[in-house]
Amino acid sequence: MAIAIVGAGLGGLALARVLHVNGIDAVVYERDSSREARGQGGMLDIHSGQRALREAGLIEQFHAIARGEGQDMRLLEPDGTLLLQEDTPEDAPLARPEVDRADLRTMLLDSLPGDVVRWGHAFRSAAGGLLHFADGSSAPYDLLVGADGAASRVRALVTDARPVHTGKNVVEVGIPDIDRTHPDLAAMVGRGTYWVLGNGISLAAQRNGDGRVRIGVSFYNTGEDWFATSGIPFDDPAAARARLIELLPGWDPRFTALIEACDDTVLARSITTLPIGLTWPSRPGVTLLGDAAHLMPAVGQGANLALLDGAALGLALAAHPDDVPAAVGAYEREMFERTGAAARKSADMHALLSSPDAARKLLAFFQPG
Repeated sequence: MAIAIVGAGLGGLALARVLHVNGIDAVVYERDSSREARGQGGMLDIHSGQRALREAGLIEQFHAIARGEGQDMRLLEPDGTLLLQEDTPEDAPLARPEVDRADLRTMLLDSLPGDVVRWGHAFRSAAGGLLHFADGSSAPYDLLVGADGAASRVRALVTDARPVHTGKNVVEVGIPDIDRTHPDLAAMVGRGTYWVLGNGISLAAQRNGDGRVRIGVSFYNTGEDWFATSGIPFDDPAAARARLIELLPGWDPRFTALIEACDDTVLARSITTLPIGLTWPSRPGVTLLGDAAHLMPAVGQGANLALLDGAALGLALAAHPDDVPAAVGAYEREMFERTGAAARKSADMHALLSSPDAARKLLAFFQPG
């Protein structure tokens, strides 16, 4: 059985690892030229995904790289009102620890034999049991798994669904080595997530494992063309920071000071989602996992679901080693139910964050009654 996984993200690597643990070979094809080819983003809140890491035999390694203090949270309103401060005790269980995405990916990569991931293989098409890559090479497969993320090219083999804009646009900035360069701001942000919400805008500052504070300023209820009309000059970092501050009128100076302290990395991210509860008729020889299958608003579910997908598909294939269609069918039925429920909850949270009084509603969510 030739299992080809397109995409060396968390879900694809989790699948390869669970298959390896169960004595099943697979090959992961990744378009990046190497594991160091590009940055892997910031911190992840890993909760339900820990079940997948247990199935992969990696839970102890995960605990070694996870940051329990990353569970700390501070919630404020734009005028500076502190609504909630949660500081994690040193002996608290690692229920929802933060982990650097790059560290988690490295852990998964290191758990696989060196020849499992084939770098520099950009997927182009698949037909007749052959994968075709952008460099003109090809490879056989009995089962093709699209683990190639939000912009999946494999997705078109099973569904016509395409991501649509959520109404959320994010400007991402950051402060490197904040403890040394801005100790006052470091103390304000704390060890975990610092969240300011109000009037359809949120500022989320999150401490990363490398000492960088990653800041996302999200503008809700905005259109796909918002970046073009926002007046933010992304090719001029200093002017971009100044314009971003202008877009936060009336915000407490402590919050705008965070933006003033940022370096020259200013990124635009347009947030899209697939239809809630997306399903497709099971197709012989191809399936999807992670964002390729159920892209949803970024509210702390995506990485966990991708890990769970990878483990679930790996276990299904191990349970039906001689019947790939049965394995894929069992996996998809469970995945559709599990991720459909998660997508509905994510949509509800996105709607909450989009509301004018988001901070108070989020406080009620964290402290019901």
